[in-house]
Amino acid sequence: MRHLLLNPVLPILGLTLSTLVAVADPLGATQRPPSQPISATLPGAVIDESYTLGPGDRVRIEVFKLPQFTLETQVLVDGSLSLLQVGKIPVRGLTLTQATSVASEQYSKLLRYPVVSVTLVAPRPVKVGISGEVNRRGSYLLSTTEGGSQLPTMTRAIQMAGGITQAADLRRAQLRRPLPNGGEQVVNVDLWDFVQTGDLRRDRVLRDGDSIYIPTTSEVNLGESSQLATTSFSSDRNQPLNIAVVGEVYRPGPYTVTGTARTGAAGVPGGNTSNNNNTPDNVPTITRAIQVAGGIKPMADVRQIQVRRTTKTGVEQTLTIDLWKLLKEGDLRQDLILQDRDTIVIPTATSITPAEAAQVASASFSPDTIKVNVVGEVTRPGVVEVPPNTPLNKVILAAGGFDNRRAKTSSVDLIRLNPDSTVSQRRIAVDFAKGIDEDKNPALRNDDVVVVNRSGITKATDVLGTILNPFSNVFSVLNFFNIFR
Repeated sequence: MRHLLLNPVLPILGLTLSTLVAVADPLGATQRPPSQPISATLPGAVIDESYTLGPGDRVRIEVFKLPQFTLETQVLVDGSLSLLQVGKIPVRGLTLTQATSVASEQYSKLLRYPVVSVTLVAPRPVKVGISGEVNRRGSYLLSTTEGGSQLPTMTRAIQMAGGITQAADLRRAQLRRPLPNGGEQVVNVDLWDFVQTGDLRRDRVLRDGDSIYIPTTSEVNLGESSQLATTSFSSDRNQPLNIAVVGEVYRPGPYTVTGTARTGAAGVPGGNTSNNNNTPDNVPTITRAIQVAGGIKPMADVRQIQVRRTTKTGVEQTLTIDLWKLLKEGDLRQDLILQDRDTIVIPTATSITPAEAAQVASASFSPDTIKVNVVGEVTRPGVVEVPPNTPLNKVILAAGGFDNRRAKTSSVDLIRLNPDSTVSQRRIAVDFAKGIDEDKNPALRNDDVVVVNRSGITKATDVLGTILNPFSNVFSVLNFFNIFR
C-alpha cells in the first residue's frame, strides 16, 4: 500500500519503484546496507563524538544508494537544516549521531529503511573566552585551520590571546564547558605535560562557548622559565617590554627592552661568543635589561637582585636572582626571562672583595667602558674612557702619562664618591710595574678623579713666576714707551 502512495512522487524524484525497493527491501537482490545510522566526521579533524551542531556548521547529508538525495548545506541561523523533499529539521545542539537519527526519521516518511549519513564538512567558528595568565584576556572567535581540516585547540586559542605570561601555571590549566542543563563542566588540563611529551590529547579541542583559565603559579621555577618562553603558545618574542631598573646601575629608570637590546663584537650581549642555555637570543632577560640601564656598578650586590612582578590577579611576586652563580658556576637559569611591567632592583653590597669586584667588572652586564677624570700634570688632562677594572697606573698612561717637567711622579691623589654619598680621598704611590692591588694600585670606578700634583721644583718656579709677574708687566710698559722716544 505504501508503494502505491509513493508511486505519484517517484517520477518527480527521478526514481523508479524498483530502485526504491532494491534499496529498502531486505529480501531484494541488492545487499542490505548497514542497519545502524552512519555518522562520518571530517577527514583529519579532531572532532569528538560530543561535538554539537550550530549555525555556521557546513554538513553533507547522504542517503545510501540514492545520490539524488545528496546535499551539502549549512546549518541556518535558526539552527535548522533544509533537507531535500522533507524540509527543515532542527539540529542546534545535536551531535552528528543525533542529527543523523533526526534526518533518518524524516526520510522514513518517504523511504523504507532509509540509511542516512551526516558528515561535518567545515566546522563553524568557535567563540571562546580566555582569562588568567595570558597577555590579552577576553573573548575570541576561532575558525578552523586552513582547508577546514582541524578544529581549534587550547594552545591555538592561547596564541590568539597573546601567549602565556612567565607567571603561568600550565599544570593546572582549566577548560570550562557549558552543559545543556545550564551547568558547567570543568576539565583540568596539564599543558605542561603537553610541552614535555607532545601528547596531543592534552591539547583539548574547543567547542563553542568554552572558557580557558590559566592560573598563576605560586612559585616561579627558574629552570622552567626558558621552556615556557620557547613554546608555540608563549608571548611574542619580538614584542618590546616596558620594565624598570633601579639601584646599582649607571642609568636607573624605566626602559623599553627587547631581546637584542645591545650586542657585543660577536653579536651577543657584552661580546660573549656563545649562548649555551636554552633561552632564545631574542628574549629579554635580566642581564640585557641591566645593559640597557648602563651596566652594573662595582658595588652592586649581584647575589640579591630582586625582580618584582605583578601577576594578572594583581598580586606582586618577588623573585630573588643570584647573578654570582651565573658568573661563578655558569648557572644560566639565573638570567631570568622578563615579562612586561617587571621591576629589577639591584641593591648595594655591604662589602665586596677586590677579586669579586674584578669579576663583576668583567661580566657581560657591566658597562663596556667607565669614565675617569685625570687632572693636573699629565700630557692629556681630562676625561678618559677605559675598560672596567682598569688599575690606576694604566689610567695615568691613558691620559698620556706624567708631564715629566712638572709632575710629582711618586704619588697621586684618588678622589672617589662613595655609595653613601660621602667623598673619600687618599694618596697612592705610583708603580707602573705593579698589577691590580686594592691598596697600592686599585682598580678605578666610574667618575673617579685622579689628581696628579706638581713637583716641588715646579711649585717653587710657579710661585716665583707669580711674584715676578707684576714687575714683568712694568718692564713691558717702559719698553713700549722707549720705542717712541
